[in-house]
Amino acid sequence: MYLGLDLGTSGVKALLITQSQELVASATAPLGVSRPHSGWSEQDPAQWIQATEAAILSLKASHGQALAAVRGIGLSGQMHGATLLDEADRPLRPCILWNDTRSHAEATRLDADPRFRKITGNIVFPGFTAPKLLWVKENEPEIYAATAKVLLPKDFLRLWLTGERISEMSDAAGTSWLDVAGRRWSAELLEASGLAESHMPSLVEGTERAGQLRPELAARWGMAASIVVAGGAGDNAASACGVGAVKPGAAFVSLGTSGVLFASNAAYLPNPESAVHTFCHALPGTWHQMGVILSATDSLNWLARITGAEPEELTGELGQTLREPSGVSFLPYLSGERTPHNDAVVRGSFTGLEHGTGRAALTQAVVEGVAFAFRDCLEALKQAGTEIVRVTAIGGGSRSYYWLAAIATILGVPVEVPAEGDFGAAFGAARLGLIAAEGADPLSVCLPPATAASIEPTIALAEGYEEAYRRYRRLYPAIRGVS
Repeated sequence: MYLGLDLGTSGVKALLITQSQELVASATAPLGVSRPHSGWSEQDPAQWIQATEAAILSLKASHGQALAAVRGIGLSGQMHGATLLDEADRPLRPCILWNDTRSHAEATRLDADPRFRKITGNIVFPGFTAPKLLWVKENEPEIYAATAKVLLPKDFLRLWLTGERISEMSDAAGTSWLDVAGRRWSAELLEASGLAESHMPSLVEGTERAGQLRPELAARWGMAASIVVAGGAGDNAASACGVGAVKPGAAFVSLGTSGVLFASNAAYLPNPESAVHTFCHALPGTWHQMGVILSATDSLNWLARITGAEPEELTGELGQTLREPSGVSFLPYLSGERTPHNDAVVRGSFTGLEHGTGRAALTQAVVEGVAFAFRDCLEALKQAGTEIVRVTAIGGGSRSYYWLAAIATILGVPVEVPAEGDFGAAFGAARLGLIAAEGADPLSVCLPPATAASIEPTIALAEGYEEAYRRYRRLYPAIRGVS
């Protein structure tokens, strides 16, 4: 058996698979997010430990025999979070999360230093880790001075699980401190942030061994001693391992809290001007590019909250057949936007509202707006030299056929729906645990799932959606600086 642990923003998921990669069981435990000020987003690392233990104990209660047979554990986690530890490995403050935009001014200052884009291949986005440390230095100097180690969220879990301070390439690539081509920390960029390599964890590949489960935890959970913990991956690279997007050209679209259009690459292909993320993949010698939008299903969840309906109820009102574009446009910039605008302060909007606009029209506009944001990502990836001919859909939003039909038509590529199963980040993490424990061939393990359906673009509506996309593109310049 192999265990995948995925530390998300809203919860921790624990998933068990067999050596033949059959899903045995999964369990989740919720997490809360603190937003003490506008643009802030934090979590107490102690919550991560509590939620992880709750999920594992749930598996012990329901599948104790399977849990006892685990040979390898893989980790996946939300990226970019700044977890600051003192000399005794105690958190000094709540972790500043990936969707926290308080450090936008600091990000701009770092990005003005040409070394950052040259060495990392990426813009310094406000959500990345380096500008958060600069914000702490300038606003919480006593905490900055006491910081002995900076860990990413999943690597804080690893510290608790194994006692080791280790990270891996895919997650480290989102800090703005990694030499992404060389797959090593950049002493030059760390120094520019007032840090040294001693503040960083050591690095391994995601498929390599990165510690063993501590005996006291193994005993508490009824597990064997000396269980291998893999390097693991940031959540998007882990999802790619889960859905088999590890070979050049393989791609997926993730409709989660945030949205990702992800493509695997065999070479390092940076193009920061396009606001595309160019990161190391979880497998050795591979990289990936992705466009990222900050509010995908979060946009629908927001509409659900203010209308008093469930998200599934809203999309259900649209039916199964793709409609012509609505006259209402929605910009899904509820937390700012990354690709292609790199704008932390812009906010979302509806335009084209009239007396007859009802709930279904607003839902359709939200669905279309998120799909248009993915189209922005597609155009940015093209500019960066990556062509996408088809995508696999993952994430909670992928349960909406209508949403996937809109994405297929707006992107102009087929959207493949995996057969019934769980092929997300926790599954990818479990695969990495299997590879590390058994020394298995990564490409033989990380195969794509069977396809249940392929949703083709609706050709008859393509021209109408192209015009609607052009209208969408004109809106951002119109509201920038006034939202």
